[in-house]
Amino acid sequence: MAQQEQVTFYEAVGGEETFRRLVHRFYQGVADDPLLRPLYPEEDLGPAEDRLRLFLIQYWGGPNTYSRERGHPRLRMRHAPFVVDEAGRDAWLKHMRDALDEIALPEQLDKMMWDYFTMAARSMVNTPSS
Repeated sequence: MAQQEQVTFYEAVGGEETFRRLVHRFYQGVADDPLLRPLYPEEDLGPAEDRLRLFLIQYWGGPNTYSRERGHPRLRMRHAPFVVDEAGRDAWLKHMRDALDEIALPEQLDKMMWDYFTMAARSMVNTPSS
């Protein structure tokens, strides 16, 4: 009996190149967003882009470079110093939706990723809207 090979989500969507394109497109939106851009203290968004790309690669079944370099993700703790309200969440999701639309994953894979992003974005909200 042949053993069925398991394919990770990471592999199914095209590996590192897909995550590189997704995250780069996302940060193109963030760069011009007056609500989100102030949340990224670096002059250059490159370091933030690298961190998100490595996190997503690891989360979706790729290499664990993120944890080797930065430790446990601790997303809420890492975002706690920043005001994240519903408007920020919605802006973040808008740019991520634009990025997902651009990379045009198959519908089922897109839905899986989008469901994760909406859940994660909701969980980052730490400030009530006024």
